[in-house]
Amino acid sequence: MPGSMKLKLLRVRESTGVMIKSPADIEALFKEEALADRECMWILHINTVGEVIEKELVAMGLLDQSLVHPREIFKKAILNSAAAIITVHNHPGGSLEPSGDDKRVWERLVSAGELLGIEVTDNLIVSRFGYYSWKAHKPT
Repeated sequence: MPGSMKLKLLRVRESTGVMIKSPADIEALFKEEALADRECMWILHINTVGEVIEKELVAMGLLDQSLVHPREIFKKAILNSAAAIITVHNHPGGSLEPSGDDKRVWERLVSAGELLGIEVTDNLIVSRFGYYSWKAHKPT
């Protein structure tokens, strides 16, 4: 039809139904990934009621590092209309202690999230020995 316009809207992904209430819930989702032979980073996109929208692999690196940038971290979170994100990365060597680089990346992501209106609710390190939760160790 001449003069008519078709309106196309993005479809928001539905929740997977997986609810995140604690770091242990996150660790349970990453048992297999914790054993990866190189450092990788995943993002959990979270809706307003704490359910996972998507589990996204955003970086695959080397034995002891992976390169990430806020642009890649938040891209799909914006497209998924996520209210929050949780970052998860593994340490193939088994250590659960965050490196200086880990802490710097986390602080940068929190700042970017504040600017975008997408809260970074936690940052986890997973390994064969368990997990480290930034939120649980962060001074209040």
